[in-house]
Amino acid sequence: MCDEKQLAEMPTGSVSRRQFAKIGALATLAAGIAPGIAGAQQTRMAEQFAVFDAPGGKMDAYFVFPSEGKHPAIIVWPDIAGRRDAFISMGRRLAREGYAVLILNPYYRSAEAPQFDDFEDWRSQGGMEKVAPWREQLTAANVMETAKAVVAWLDKQDPVDTSKGIGTQGYCMGGPFTVWTAAAAPERVKAAASFHGGGLVGEEETAPVKLLGQTQASYLFAIARNDDRTSPGDKDALKAAATAAGRPAEVEVYRGDHGWTVDDSPVFEVDAADRAWERLLNLYSTSL
Repeated sequence: MCDEKQLAEMPTGSVSRRQFAKIGALATLAAGIAPGIAGAQQTRMAEQFAVFDAPGGKMDAYFVFPSEGKHPAIIVWPDIAGRRDAFISMGRRLAREGYAVLILNPYYRSAEAPQFDDFEDWRSQGGMEKVAPWREQLTAANVMETAKAVVAWLDKQDPVDTSKGIGTQGYCMGGPFTVWTAAAAPERVKAAASFHGGGLVGEEETAPVKLLGQTQASYLFAIARNDDRTSPGDKDALKAAATAAGRPAEVEVYRGDHGWTVDDSPVFEVDAADRAWERLLNLYSTSL
């Protein structure tokens, strides 16, 4: 998870020229414009900010989906800096792949989103201290209750194909939330992906590593190389737990550091992020 030591080790300043060019290309795709294909027919998308009842408050979420037809739903749990433009762009990119995507405000019990403009804004405002009381609300029990409400809301939406399973993906602190989501609604959640997730392995009964057997999901655990250096046994524990539970799981250590998949992170790593995205789409295409 993004802790004080990792925060101190993150570089400052802007991303590299190569990264900036790639981010621009992704933004173009998210906007529905295919570079170099003039006049090509594009997938039309619809989007809205949704507010609905959830345990402890009103969930405010961003919902984006292809404007025609029904599609498998995806639940996105953002990282410690919350729902912001980086995740909205990610949602649009997923919608272009044919999914109905709901990006949650994990801090809805405490504050409406966005709480920060981007990751640098989170860092410059002393984000770790600011979100600390909000994170206290994010217990396993609370997240699971929220997940049930989210699944129930999604299943009432016209763009959602309820005959298909739901996928969920989470980043940083959102990583374990994906397993809790799968455990909260095992009959609906069929795929879960954790990117540089923290707190996946532990001794408490609600540790995600101990809950895989209570789910019906297939998994992708994409681990940051510096997280692996800190806890080298976690990958083996996750593999062993998945095998024992009979759950398909891809567990891989990436060369990116903690945060490498989010494009406003100072450690965004283009090639490793591409690899993670490819594996995410493979998980969804084979499991939902």
